[in-house]
Amino acid sequence: MKIAIDGPAGAGKSTVAQQIASELNFVYIDTGAMYRALAWATLQQGVPVDNQQEVSALLTSARIELRREEDGQHVYWNDQDITSLIRTQEVSNHASIVASYGDVRAQMLVLQRMMAESGNVVMDGRDIGTHVLPNADVKIFLTASVDERAQRRYAELIGKGNEADLEQLKQEIAERDKRDSEREVAPLRQADDAVLVDTTGLSIDQVVDKILTICKQAGEGSGIV
Repeated sequence: MKIAIDGPAGAGKSTVAQQIASELNFVYIDTGAMYRALAWATLQQGVPVDNQQEVSALLTSARIELRREEDGQHVYWNDQDITSLIRTQEVSNHASIVASYGDVRAQMLVLQRMMAESGNVVMDGRDIGTHVLPNADVKIFLTASVDERAQRRYAELIGKGNEADLEQLKQEIAERDKRDSEREVAPLRQADDAVLVDTTGLSIDQVVDKILTICKQAGEGSGIV
């Protein structure tokens, strides 16, 4: 069974998808982390993020792995665990840029579809239901207001001891929405057969329960969920 969860930055996709996968004992695939890994690498290696050819070449020469470990999913770049290094705002902003490149997305598409062949999976990102797994059994489009998403990001950064500017976060999230929605290759949009779930004002548990209900209805009779 394939479950696709799409939506804009800060909608809670990763947190929700991980819990859904845990509840159903499915494999979780965080495609956003793959683009973050590449963005992190461009910063580390001094590759100009606006140079599509160099960014694509960097990805070609590397290996990205998502490994399920006791404390959750870890992200590896050439065997280096970078899980804790890819959640900065700078990496987030760069990830949106590298994700707009056709060559990069073509390479990632191959990797993501290979990962999905591992069995029952929950995959989240921007274009899973529309492009990566168009035949997914369940498609969810997760969203929330810009203000709500900025507040969540602000709380997350402050909670980790980082400095944050709420108004700047709102602006960056709005800009990222625009960039993701207007890119030429696989733009962010709700699939025609996706269920819209607005998480504004809802707790993580409430969102998870809502999606689990949808998944169980889709899986009735299959014995999968």
